[in-house]
Amino acid sequence: MEDLIPQEEQAMRVFWKVKKGIVRDILDQLPEPKPPYTTLASTIKSLEKKEYLGHKTYGKTHEYFVKILESEYKRKKFNNIIKDFFEGSVDNVLSFLVNEKKLTSKELEEVNKLIEKGGKL
Repeated sequence: MEDLIPQEEQAMRVFWKVKKGIVRDILDQLPEPKPPYTTLASTIKSLEKKEYLGHKTYGKTHEYFVKILESEYKRKKFNNIIKDFFEGSVDNVLSFLVNEKKLTSKELEEVNKLIEKGGKL
């Protein structure tokens, strides 16, 4: 699974929400300032080339659909962050969050409960 650039991620967030659509449908869902239609169409073609999207053709219209689940993408992206910035260590991630005051003691308790339950809330 190839990494996505920011405008590809933005388009995929819409696709993950709506599951399928034509370029105009996706453009309508994007926040302002919206990219030009042709830019979005190029982005969608890139997503298809990277195999995040597939399409069905109806005459001259392509309806695009999701091929990679959002959860798969998040898992890969998070694992890459852990590997690239934290030497592959979840302990390093937690230490970073605590040291940066991003994780409160209450949240740490929740993490401990999650670990004790085998990762399920």
